[in-house]
Amino acid sequence: MNAILEALRWFGEPAQWSGPDGIPHRIGEHLLYSGLAFLITVLVALPLGLLLGHVRRGRAASVLGFAVVAAANGARALPTLGLVILAVILTASELVPILLPLIVLAIPPVLVNAYTGVQQVEPWLRDAAEGMGMTGRQVLWRVEFPVALPLVLLGLRTAAVQIVSTAAIAAFVGLGGLGRYIIDGLARQEYDTTAGGAILVIALAFAVQAAFALLYRLAVSPGLRRSTAS
Repeated sequence: MNAILEALRWFGEPAQWSGPDGIPHRIGEHLLYSGLAFLITVLVALPLGLLLGHVRRGRAASVLGFAVVAAANGARALPTLGLVILAVILTASELVPILLPLIVLAIPPVLVNAYTGVQQVEPWLRDAAEGMGMTGRQVLWRVEFPVALPLVLLGLRTAAVQIVSTAAIAAFVGLGGLGRYIIDGLARQEYDTTAGGAILVIALAFAVQAAFALLYRLAVSPGLRRSTAS
């Protein structure tokens, strides 16, 4: 309880809201790292998951899809902090050590949900679309993707929340973001600063989750929402 009260007093200090160490600036840095990692994740994992789910004919395609999904799920077991340290040792870039572990963390839910969502489309829907003369690309984007959208959005939401929650590790490699409050507060034994940083990370994660919940309600039809829930 005392830690919460100290954190609230910390939030009330005018110095915390201005300058390069101020809360707005640190939130901006945190969102920059998170946004870059999320964008790269979406560009890599979403098309791959949709393609693997769409190309379903033949044993080779099934084996490839299973292998990629299994590898993505296996990546969940990789230690995030260990990846940060490895990236610091192997690269000279400032951003790679933070982006790499965030991307590895976020790829599995996006890829697996996209793959599963397309795989679960009823065969008769695909057959009907092909019977109408649609090409494979048209079937994917006009039939399979809209039906898979609920699962795709759930995967994106999971990835975004995980990225925002974990981006605090940027402070371990000397970068900014909300993790600076946690690391610096612990180093200086300023526990109000540490608690304040933790509260900000939690609040940002909840805000991202709420934004995706709103997007889900706006983008997914009520019928698909009910079928996904069931």
